[in-house]
Amino acid sequence: MATEQRRGRRIMMTPDEIDSYLAGQRTCRVATVSADGRPHAGALWFVWDGTSLWLYSLTRSRRWADLRADPRIAVVVDDGEGYGELRGVELSGSVEFVGEAPRTGEPHPELDVPERLFAAKNFGLDTMPHDGRHAWLRLTPSAVVSWDFRKLTEG
Repeated sequence: MATEQRRGRRIMMTPDEIDSYLAGQRTCRVATVSADGRPHAGALWFVWDGTSLWLYSLTRSRRWADLRADPRIAVVVDDGEGYGELRGVELSGSVEFVGEAPRTGEPHPELDVPERLFAAKNFGLDTMPHDGRHAWLRLTPSAVVSWDFRKLTEG
């Protein structure tokens, strides 16, 4: 995982903290850029496998169309209410399209782990349900920035 954080080192998460945090969160905010330059941001469920962020996106969405034209993406996962509780991770890079689109469940060994993790995390199932409307995007980040304001109150 690429971490080149220059500012906020006091509050940045360690790689283990980032892994644990991303494994425990469900929803991220995904930012893309349309062909005319307009930004687009939306919420999406994800799963983290320790190396890559896997996004299960509608194939007939603006996000999908944006990424087909330009695979660059920024994703934020964050939480906290009060200032001293704020924490999160921003991951950026370019996505790869993995498997058939839309996903119908054809065997694809590269998707075995993310589909097992996603099904358990988001549906409480052992196997991934396929609806013929979604497909997989993989972001192996080229840059990662993190923050955990709870560290400001630690001794």
